[in-house]
Amino acid sequence: MKLKDYVKHKRGNATYLAERLDVSLSYLSQLSSGGASVSPERCVLIEEATSGKVTRKDLRPNDWHLIWPELRPKPKPRSVA
Repeated sequence: MKLKDYVKHKRGNATYLAERLDVSLSYLSQLSSGGASVSPERCVLIEEATSGKVTRKDLRPNDWHLIWPELRPKPKPRSVA
């Protein structure tokens, strides 16, 4: 889910999230609109604060695999014929 969708989804989400992240509502608005980039550290905090509804992959779709290689899908084992 996109951060802007999470913030708009339910009344109070923006206030709750801003408090959890210790940021102002205006800065949260910048983060959710793409006006400010979300740091890797803050991505983890957002994922935790939203109970996984907004993931690190959602927040950094172009480079998440470089920052958190452990999130890449594990290759399926090849069967031996």
